[in-house]
Amino acid sequence: MRFVPDDADADRRRQVLEWAREELGRNLKEHDAAAEFPREDWDRCARKGYIGCHVPAEYGGLGMDAVTTVGTLEAIGQGSRDNGLSLAVGGQTWSVQEPIVIYGNEQQKKKYLPKLASGEWIGCHGVSEENSGSDALSLETTAAPTQGGYLLNGRKCYIGMAPLADVGVVLANTDPESGKWGVSAFIVETSWDGVSRSEPRAKTGTSTNLMGDLIFEDCFVPAENRLGGEGIGMSLFTQTIAWERAFIHAGHLGSMQALFDECLEYAQKRRQFGKPIGSFQSVSNRIADMRLRLETSRLLMYKVAAMKDARLDAGMECAMANLQIAEALLASATDAVRLHGAKGYLRDYEIERELRDSIGGVIYAGTSDIQRNLIAGMLGL
Repeated sequence: MRFVPDDADADRRRQVLEWAREELGRNLKEHDAAAEFPREDWDRCARKGYIGCHVPAEYGGLGMDAVTTVGTLEAIGQGSRDNGLSLAVGGQTWSVQEPIVIYGNEQQKKKYLPKLASGEWIGCHGVSEENSGSDALSLETTAAPTQGGYLLNGRKCYIGMAPLADVGVVLANTDPESGKWGVSAFIVETSWDGVSRSEPRAKTGTSTNLMGDLIFEDCFVPAENRLGGEGIGMSLFTQTIAWERAFIHAGHLGSMQALFDECLEYAQKRRQFGKPIGSFQSVSNRIADMRLRLETSRLLMYKVAAMKDARLDAGMECAMANLQIAEALLASATDAVRLHGAKGYLRDYEIERELRDSIGGVIYAGTSDIQRNLIAGMLGL
């Protein structure tokens, strides 16, 4: 397993990091304050091919393996500092494009992956509903069979990038009496009759990643837009959520590195009582903890990526990576605010944004409590 990057990996990551620092996040404070998606930064990522890192080259992507993709997304997160943008890129990579790569037929791949990988289209993943969050497949949205396809009815809630999405991978019940085994998946274009998108919903952090609802009212979905066979929604969700669960935090891992670098420099330069604050044990211990969280998070994420590339079962490792990184980022962001004192609490210095952005990490792609349940279940408990 590639726990230490080779020269090619290191050079590629360095190039992406330098590019991201130069090209991304120029208006981050303004976009964050206004809760605006930075479409110009999305387009810059698209022109470099970074939105399609893990999409096969024959469908318009870069064809990178998981390790290289994670390294690229981590560098974007570190360089841009826009956690909402890196979350949007990661979300499209793992929860929209990956299901089509795995379950799509040739026609579907040729039709949708090039538009997604190029950034021309923004995608979203329509699973969550008002009454089905952690119990993800207790769906009320239905897809009733009709001549030539299905009639889709229901509402998907708390969907990242839904207000701007051109297409969604949507799960719905085609056979409600069969429970989770009656769930099917569909590729739905938001321009179709019967589809509407809500206005963005205000939230605590990652403000540049717009969250909203998808509403379906007798939306006709052609049969050729069913993703896989009827009733495979459970299998699709289980397989593809593992990719999202493991790697959705790749950009946040980069942000954690940048935050650590800032805190270390601040602890070395900021003086109180005639000496650097890093010489005080209460401060130095926080810095040590931040470094430990960063390294353990990175090792676990890249271990999972290497396992995925080797086509090994990584179910437990995916849940552990999600849990570790989400909790580590929240703890380190809290330490960063405390270390900076009043400066950390004021928006002028942008430290508090990292804390706001970190809170959502313990919720999306499965809450930390759900990750613990998954790990315990795989241990036979």
